[in-house]
Amino acid sequence: MAARHPSSDTRSGARRRPAIRPLATHPPGPDRDAAVRRDSMDWDDVRVFLAVARHGSMRAAGRALGLSQPTIARRLTAFEATFGGTALFDRLPEGLRLNAAGTQLAPAAETVEDAALRLERRRAAAAPLPCGTVRVSAGECAAGFLARCLAQRTAQALPAGVTLELVQSRESVDLARREADMALRHEPPKAGNYYVFKAGRFACSVYRRRGAEATGWVTYTEEQSHYAPARWVRQQADATGAAIALRASSMLMHLEAIRAGTGRGVLPCYVGDGHPLLERLRPPIAEIAADYWIVVHRDLRRAPGVRAVIDWIRATFGAQRDMLAGRTAAAPPGA
Repeated sequence: MAARHPSSDTRSGARRRPAIRPLATHPPGPDRDAAVRRDSMDWDDVRVFLAVARHGSMRAAGRALGLSQPTIARRLTAFEATFGGTALFDRLPEGLRLNAAGTQLAPAAETVEDAALRLERRRAAAAPLPCGTVRVSAGECAAGFLARCLAQRTAQALPAGVTLELVQSRESVDLARREADMALRHEPPKAGNYYVFKAGRFACSVYRRRGAEATGWVTYTEEQSHYAPARWVRQQADATGAAIALRASSMLMHLEAIRAGTGRGVLPCYVGDGHPLLERLRPPIAEIAADYWIVVHRDLRRAPGVRAVIDWIRATFGAQRDMLAGRTAAAPPGA
């Protein structure tokens, strides 16, 4: 998942990543300031070193940090120069791999990272007012729900100074490294220093275009066959001998295919019930209802911007509880 350049990060009021600069021992004099700058270690360079080590290439590290490949190369060279110019990676056809010298440095670099990120989280938590961007990682269904509810009135509205940033991701982001400020997940984490609470449950049912026969099924791809809706559709198709009309990797593609009459398929009730062209074919399917949990690092829990988003998500799930459960029709987007 892409992260923005640390110097432009404004999440939860944090304006700049902390730089780790060791104490200099140069004698007083006109050249002292220049010597200190030359000998200083920039936290951004440490982050680049760790990103390359974790992702195996400068291109992938650049995507993760939101930096260009030339910038990654320049910062990696600067980091290696700090240690006498010794190469810390073996350049292989398949990418970059830590060599012996780099492997020895990695644990110390991760210790620096943990300490810097801890300070960063606590600085964000000490911000006096809710402001800045709060980044929320969520799957397609939950992210879509939050996006459509942003303009609706709730008991707890977002403050004017807070911008919500929704990042669609089925992978678990690293909240300790602030790849996101919080996450909406189907299951709570089994370990870690996190504040966790259940936001709510999304019901799902079967829909087709109103008046269409649509006997075939719209479902997920073979690579996504482990998803609960895909397993349920497979069971139905096997039991009835119905054909698979389309395999597609996203809920949006499912919605468009079902709306067009390509086939029938499973959709969240908040999507299907309010759509004027769709009709529901059965009650919600209990075995594929999706629970959602909000997960946030405890150091960030009381950051004003993060706290405001938590309160808004709670209020939104509470206000829309019946609609999410399929007990009332959702209003069509834009209504």
